Amino acid sequence: MTATTREQTPVAFDADGVELRTHEIGGGFTVAFVRFDQGVDMSPAFKGLPDDLCTCPHWGYVLKGRIKLHTRDGDALYSAGEAFYWAPGHAPEAAEDAEFIDFSPTAEFDAVVKHVAAQLA
Repeated sequence: MTATTREQTPVAFDADGVELRTHEIGGGFTVAFVRFDQGVDMSPAFKGLPDDLCTCPHWGYVLKGRIKLHTRDGDALYSAGEAFYWAPGHAPEAAEDAEFIDFSPTAEFDAVVKHVAAQLA
């Protein structure tokens, strides 16, 4: 069994109002601790992926704030205290300062993180 805290989890990137910390926790899954400043829109970082959207599924929980999720089927709003499932084909935007934790298949998540990091560089 593996456990981690936000503070123990390495920073994958910290730029432009986004902090992402990730750690593979086993079973083919990675946990991510994410912070967005209000107004952060991840849509530009996904340019070049299929449909210019995140291709990885995520299961998680919003710890703080509100996140608008843009999808091919329309937008949805997630608020602090809500658990979520985000299917592939989405782009989050921070409606206010937000923090969330999510769990994602490692291989798919790593590919998206690599793409996003290159876009933010």
